[in-house]
Amino acid sequence: MTTVIAVHDVDDVAHWLSSPKRAEFFGAHGMTVRTFVSPDGKNRVGLIIENVPSLEALSQALEGADAAEAMKYDGVHPDTVELFVAS
Repeated sequence: MTTVIAVHDVDDVAHWLSSPKRAEFFGAHGMTVRTFVSPDGKNRVGLIIENVPSLEALSQALEGADAAEAMKYDGVHPDTVELFVAS
């Protein structure tokens, strides 16, 4: 299993933090997440995604319709998503 850090911008940090969609999406794919927010008050947030079977599996999951729906609901700016893989 792999651990991945994802960072991206959101519309509203409070909404993103309170949303159940993130846990539902990653949980359905057997992954768990921990959330982080930028201390400078900007709308930049991060996740540690654990139990990732492979980067390929994560990438495929993120390209699905359920990911797009969860990101839209959470106010994620998909064009800002950056992934970092544990080495």
